[in-house]
Amino acid sequence: MIDTFLTYLRCELSYSAHTVLSYGTDLRQFADFITGGVPERFDPASITPSDIRSWILSLADSGISHRSIHRKASALSSLFNYMMRNHGLKDNPTAEITLAKIPKKLPVFVRPQEMEEILGPKATEETLPKAFIPLRNHLIVLMLYTTGIRRAELIGMLDRDVDTRRRELKVLGKRNKERLIPFGEELATTIDIYRRVRATATGAEAPEHLFVNPDRSPLKPHTVLRVVKQALTGHTLASRLSPHTLRHSFATDMLNNGADLPGVQQLLGHKSLETTQVYTHITYRELKQNYQLAHPRAQKNQGG
Repeated sequence: MIDTFLTYLRCELSYSAHTVLSYGTDLRQFADFITGGVPERFDPASITPSDIRSWILSLADSGISHRSIHRKASALSSLFNYMMRNHGLKDNPTAEITLAKIPKKLPVFVRPQEMEEILGPKATEETLPKAFIPLRNHLIVLMLYTTGIRRAELIGMLDRDVDTRRRELKVLGKRNKERLIPFGEELATTIDIYRRVRATATGAEAPEHLFVNPDRSPLKPHTVLRVVKQALTGHTLASRLSPHTLRHSFATDMLNNGADLPGVQQLLGHKSLETTQVYTHITYRELKQNYQLAHPRAQKNQGG
């Protein structure tokens, strides 16, 4: 039944391979627990709320985080919902389970002045790297920061879907949803120069993907992660140096500079406005810190 459900997620709902893998791991872990190590005997129809509580308690006792427990419970709930819709299951036993709230964890971001140092002067023929790999890597960081796209969206971006004349690009997001993202002059200039250098380095004919290796093959996720880490190391106080940190930085800077929440939601490709609202907590935190540092009546009395 678990395999059938995973196939449904992948083929019918177009879930990403990573999400399907995570669901599979969590569900098989539960099946192994509930059957005493004989998962082939797993029968979802026989599961009770008490069974699920026992599993959650065992996860907590083993030190699993609240966030991970919520994710595992969500995977289990999705399985039972699927069975109710497609296999006649009457009730979802997870409906009776109440989990502890997940402590809010604000996204990590790079400050604008740090990004200025990382990216350097505005893009021109003179300021951009001349060699293919350094130029490509610079463009990766610039594009992630100025568009807020995900790493997977950057890797999968097709060359034909990036229009520097109109200054817009098309990305394929989660669940195969397309969205158009506008961009500015600096990114357009960098892309045009990159394409010329790429043609010399990899062949005159444009490859299918915008970002490629010298052999014209698409990038791997670990390559993009390495590029971002190298670019950010030593230039920021951010605790996490990853492509997603640049996505957080994009959203934070947009809101700090007056963009409205629904607009940022659309640019990021968030399904729910609630997901985007986490960045308002960041901008308010920054505002509060600036107030406490700058306003004389907010500063602590230093004595004297």
